[in-house]
Amino acid sequence: MAKIYMDLPNGAKMPAVGLGTWQAKDASELTTALEAALELGYRHIDTALVYENEAIIGKVLKKWFDAGKLKREDLFITTKLPMFAVHPDRVEDFMKTSLKNLDLDYVDLYLIHFPACVNVKNGNFLEGFEIEPTDHVAVWKKMEEQVDAGRTKAIGISNFNKSQIENLLKSNPRIKPANLQVELHVHLQQQELVKYCLENGITVTAYSPLGNPGINKFLGSIGQEARQLPNVLTDENIKKIATKHNKTSAQVMLRYLLQRSVIVIPKSVTPSRLKENIDIFDFALDNTDMQTLNGLEVGEPARVCDFKIFKGLDKHPQWPFTN
Repeated sequence: MAKIYMDLPNGAKMPAVGLGTWQAKDASELTTALEAALELGYRHIDTALVYENEAIIGKVLKKWFDAGKLKREDLFITTKLPMFAVHPDRVEDFMKTSLKNLDLDYVDLYLIHFPACVNVKNGNFLEGFEIEPTDHVAVWKKMEEQVDAGRTKAIGISNFNKSQIENLLKSNPRIKPANLQVELHVHLQQQELVKYCLENGITVTAYSPLGNPGINKFLGSIGQEARQLPNVLTDENIKKIATKHNKTSAQVMLRYLLQRSVIVIPKSVTPSRLKENIDIFDFALDNTDMQTLNGLEVGEPARVCDFKIFKGLDKHPQWPFTN
């Protein structure tokens, strides 16, 4: 069965369904979506400095706090240390910047967004960057200091592979990673990575849990070529399971991950889809359903967020993916 919350090592409860906000930086659209999500009962919001929407989120949260509709402790807020700050000298400044943007005293979870550090030219990735040496252990010590200072309740990692996590754990960190956030969906299941994390007390969050149907719109907006990826939402196997449970394909895909003890953060700015994405606790997939969905694994070719838009990043010694 699936839990409504996942327990973090620090005793905190992380809502198993959250709102992802990548590709959501239109102020009016995101404000409307956040208002709708909070009304629907979402209490977990995922953002990042590079999403350029922390300040929009902060304004909405302040409005709800000031109106007495929510207390800070009712919410679970995640943000992330950007790729160009994965360096011991930069962690604290960027942590403080995110808190200022969000207008919060602390976040619940602060993640290293990507395992490779780069020096970005003119503050714009697409104008180019230089690869920088990246010392995860040294950076992690600075992440631990953010917990000590009360700026974040928990710390974790994103887009790290199993080997990188193993190396971090071998350093015997004072505070272990509480969470790994990676791309996960029925076509990219990462079974071994999820198993390793759960066995080592690290919760797992799935971004793009629906395979990110909007990826080509995003690629077009930055002048990149569209990619040929299968639309997971139209898969006939998933449709059959959805019909059986009187649910949608999206709900089946999210429920599948929950039953693997994975937290999900689907992104939507459409109120009807926001409702659909959180309405997944009143049914359960049986063993046959789970086996069918397990059989849809494609692996690396199905990775939506392959970070290839950053030309040359795959030459970084800490590149986490199999090329």
